[in-house]
Amino acid sequence: MIDELLPPAVSACEAFEDASDPELFPEEERLVARAVRKRRQEFATVRMCARRALAGIGVAPLPLLHGARGAPVWPEAVVGSMTHCAGYRAAAVAWSRDVLTIGLDAEVNRPLPSRGVLETVTVAEERARLTSLAGRRPDVHWDRLVFSAKESVYKAWFPLTGRWLGFDEAEIHIDPGTGTFTAALRVPGPVAGGSRLTGFTGGWLARDGLLVTAVTVSPPLPAASRRRRGGA
Repeated sequence: MIDELLPPAVSACEAFEDASDPELFPEEERLVARAVRKRRQEFATVRMCARRALAGIGVAPLPLLHGARGAPVWPEAVVGSMTHCAGYRAAAVAWSRDVLTIGLDAEVNRPLPSRGVLETVTVAEERARLTSLAGRRPDVHWDRLVFSAKESVYKAWFPLTGRWLGFDEAEIHIDPGTGTFTAALRVPGPVAGGSRLTGFTGGWLARDGLLVTAVTVSPPLPAASRRRRGGA
């Protein structure tokens, strides 16, 4: 499922239920030593997915710990993202020479819990588009999908900036026909690959009661490659 939203350079793994007793490294065990069993299984299963994804790019198993704001700490020269929700766990990784950043998010395909939450996580322009989107695909809870897209954008933004990105600092435009979305930044974007980002692009899926979104940023093509593609 998640593979459909990611470029070939990205290695991904997903699970639709928790492993019965996934193994953790001692350093990871300490992070969930006081957690209830459900939280421990969720934590362990998403790390199992991450280690399988890392194996896909030739990285041996290793502990995956928390860094700033709870973001996962990946091996040197690796970028990645993890996500989990009820009935779904996933991770995706790539070498930083191939992909600059990755953001994943998964949500259950249900409405946001209240109007207050909707107004907190969206801007007026996004809310104005929800009725039209619902007319195109009434099976998708678009408010939740906008939230998911923003979560993916934040997970892609943070490794590039080390800074928080508020819900009102990126405006999501979803294309219901192509399964894609764009995020226009309302604050100055980071410099990535020598260029300043003004936004992000991503993909989404609604399937089997789930909403899944993904964002990747690829390095710019070398000047010589751009000239060849342009016919110069």
